[in-house]
Amino acid sequence: MRELLLGLSLGLGAGVTPGALLSLVITASLRGGFRAGLRLACVPLLSDLPVVLLSITAVGALPGLMVRVLSVVGGLYVVYLGVSTIREARTAKPPEPGAVEPSARRAVLHGVVVNLLNPHPWLFWIAVGAPVFTAAWGRVPASALAFVFGFYLVLCGSKVVLAWAIGAGRHRLTPGGYRILLGAAGVLLTAAGAVLMFQGVMAAPR
Repeated sequence: MRELLLGLSLGLGAGVTPGALLSLVITASLRGGFRAGLRLACVPLLSDLPVVLLSITAVGALPGLMVRVLSVVGGLYVVYLGVSTIREARTAKPPEPGAVEPSARRAVLHGVVVNLLNPHPWLFWIAVGAPVFTAAWGRVPASALAFVFGFYLVLCGSKVVLAWAIGAGRHRLTPGGYRILLGAAGVLLTAAGAVLMFQGVMAAPR
């Protein structure tokens, strides 16, 4: 129970913290509705598997240079997505009910790439997740699995709720309001990418 509660708490913090993936969920929900946002909200279930396995196996620290490179490369990619969204927002029109959704495969691929290049999941699992998991596994394996289950349940669940709220109201938006929200989502993406790049450049080597 202790590990489950810990996973739920950490997952909530990670799920609602502003960042690149959360901005992608908002953008996808505006463009394609709840189903599009749902796919992006569940991206950690795909992209985090190698992160978790490598972190639990190593239970060590990533080389400082690797973290910096991940931040800079990931930041550049997120900035590119943000600028593209801002440009689209200039002439975008609210989607009509029943309109064809944007390419699901491409959107999920963007999300997976962004998450893999984001150093935060790596640092979390190396510094927090892997030690908790291995300690719990040594006592009761079910507790370790409960920690992972609770973490991803709330991490993805909080984003699913946000996707549902945005998707439900997107058809009520005027063209001007839709462009403003889509542009704001692009600004959020660009800002998140800039933060990742700044962290990578300014991080002290170790």
